[in-house]
Amino acid sequence: MAPDSERLSDVVSRRKFLVSSASAGAVGLAGCLSNNEQSSDGNSNDGNGDDGSNDDSTAESGGAGDLAGDIRISGSSTVYPVAQEVSRRFQDPEFEGHEQVSFNLTRDGSGGGFENVFIPGDSDMNNASRPIKDEELQRCRDNGIEPVQFFLAQDALTVVVNNDADWLDSISLEDLGTIWSPDTEPETWADVNSDWPDEPFDLYGPASTSGTYDYFTETVIGETEADQPIRSDFEGTEEDNLIAQGVQGNEYALGYLPFAYYVNNTDQVKALSLVEDGSDPVEPSLEGAKSGNYPLARPLFTYGHMGKIQEKTHLQEFIRYYINQSDEDYIAEDIGYVPANDQMVEDNLANLDAAIAGDYEFSR
Repeated sequence: MAPDSERLSDVVSRRKFLVSSASAGAVGLAGCLSNNEQSSDGNSNDGNGDDGSNDDSTAESGGAGDLAGDIRISGSSTVYPVAQEVSRRFQDPEFEGHEQVSFNLTRDGSGGGFENVFIPGDSDMNNASRPIKDEELQRCRDNGIEPVQFFLAQDALTVVVNNDADWLDSISLEDLGTIWSPDTEPETWADVNSDWPDEPFDLYGPASTSGTYDYFTETVIGETEADQPIRSDFEGTEEDNLIAQGVQGNEYALGYLPFAYYVNNTDQVKALSLVEDGSDPVEPSLEGAKSGNYPLARPLFTYGHMGKIQEKTHLQEFIRYYINQSDEDYIAEDIGYVPANDQMVEDNLANLDAAIAGDYEFSR
């Protein structure tokens, strides 16, 4: 299969991108990661708002006047827990004037959110666990939408096996690629490594609408000769907790999911350390994601609709709040991602101000 025109390796150099972003400021990674409860219905944030009005106000947040209107956020299930928590905090009663802002959050996948919600103009923001693709950008512009990029956090995409798989603690990216490639499709673990059990694979991962799927197939599998990017005999879902549950149910299962969903399921599955080009195994961690030393470290984004940002004061104020919250310790401690640093916050605020003024133009 021919590679996408916007191969992620051409969009960003993953290691250089993460390391340069992380070096601009320190973020707090100390403290234990809690089993933060996450909604599994994927439909809304605490029952707030469906399609509602686009009512606006001229008020600034923080008590200068009431903000009113709905905010629709589509896209990535990876970024969903961050958007869910930030929107919950934005509606906290301590923020006088936010009570009439409601949210509709869904987990459609990065690609599914762009395709079915954001590009048609039905959402204000689209979360993404990979950069927007060239064809998505063009379709946005064909529909009169300029997507405004905000780099929010960093993830350590995690490969997991069953807790009873005591025969495996680490795996190479090469072996992962062999297992998941449609060109090879080994039937048993022993087909890949004779020291592994002669038992068939039970594979779990994100659906093809997911940015995590895009990132994994690009980074781990790469180009294929088949007319598909990944083998088809796996259970795909936009519900990342279901990946953990599936792996938990079979000793010979294998899956991959965002780090935030792993740390909330450590009693169900075991994370594998990864080997790249013969290096020592590196376990998934926030420190590894921040430094870029972990082989599957990746950036996380949200994209705003510039026209709607210009029109809706309540959306402007929420995005400003979202950006300023992205460097808070709870992003690491309660959710499981590397928070933004000072430079990322500054860059995001500059993008927001340019969007409000109508001067923003997306570029790689």
